[in-house]
Amino acid sequence: MNYILFDGPSRNALLPFTYTRPVADIRIGILTIREKWEHYLGNTTTTITEDYLAEKYPMVELEQNIMINASYTPNEDLVDLVKNLKADQAIFQQDEVIAFYANEGQEEIDLTNYEKISFEGDVLTVKTTWDIFSKNAEAMQTDFDLITADRTSQPISDTNQVIAPENIFLEEGAKVECSILNATTGPIYIGKDAEIMEGSIIRGGLAMCEHSVLKLGAKIYGATTLGPYCKVGGEVNNSVLFGYSNKGHDGFLGNSVLGEWCNLGADTNNSNLKNNYAPVRLWSYETEGFAKTGLQFCGLMMGDHSKSGINTMFNTGTVVGVSANIFGSGFPRNFVPSFSWGGAVGFTTYKTNKAYEANAVMMSRRGVEFDAREQAILDHIFEETKKWRKD
Repeated sequence: MNYILFDGPSRNALLPFTYTRPVADIRIGILTIREKWEHYLGNTTTTITEDYLAEKYPMVELEQNIMINASYTPNEDLVDLVKNLKADQAIFQQDEVIAFYANEGQEEIDLTNYEKISFEGDVLTVKTTWDIFSKNAEAMQTDFDLITADRTSQPISDTNQVIAPENIFLEEGAKVECSILNATTGPIYIGKDAEIMEGSIIRGGLAMCEHSVLKLGAKIYGATTLGPYCKVGGEVNNSVLFGYSNKGHDGFLGNSVLGEWCNLGADTNNSNLKNNYAPVRLWSYETEGFAKTGLQFCGLMMGDHSKSGINTMFNTGTVVGVSANIFGSGFPRNFVPSFSWGGAVGFTTYKTNKAYEANAVMMSRRGVEFDAREQAILDHIFEETKKWRKD
């Protein structure tokens, strides 16, 4: 069977992260949503997403296809239903479609004519940006159980102080020396060729994907995920970095999500709690207003390719778009549009030629090319987000 993940109705609520990727490629726990489905299905998947992303994330359609709403993560019960879908059948949870069967070339699909299969079980969904960090502990435990089942961890060096070693897994090439690892509150997963440098203090859950690095004396807790090739130092609590992003120095990052190719300058800090302890509101691209999160703790949402200078301060519930460059003293406003350049004193437009020069240099340091396809995606985002910038 051919499986295709589609963005679904939550795509706009997941901006700015879905400006540069389909919903399926959001990372939560250890794996991306796509990687979770592919583990359970035993098949590769493709994607239905926005037209401007289609070259990078193409769809492959075969004679028989099952379409899956990527805001839903898999579990055994749901996957069993998905694998057994037949023609003219669809799986719903209440009024929202989770998956349906489609034939090649079926241009119009009227789900009201489908046999409705209700899914009554529990399932982890990713429908808002704050779901990514607030549900990270649950997703991490599920992923940890999935990818470490019937496998043996690499040995943990006896230079470390370890609590609950049964909840710690080191992949081949992982390095951890002279650190404190406490996995009583959540698993600790150290991916292939990842490294925890000396003096780090870890309270699980923590997921480090391949080639990620925790720098000397880092303090990490609260279900934190470092995607591939991330470098992190200082204090981090309950945050998710998708991949290739850096917080290399001291400073606090809490209850936050960073996309790919972000960089936080030395002593960048974010607030994750309002002084009056009130629930946090976050900018919504969907409503162009501030959405109620219902959370008391909520920090920074930063889209791909955005960066902050040294000593930058982010207020509680700040949303930064794609390819913004933020610097200077004081708190910038709590919604920074894509391609903004400046800080608390005001913003101008970050010229694309300058932004792309920085992107090319940063990506080349990880052996990745900033090519015409990547530039075309960012060109589209620049135009789409123009209405929020004020020069």
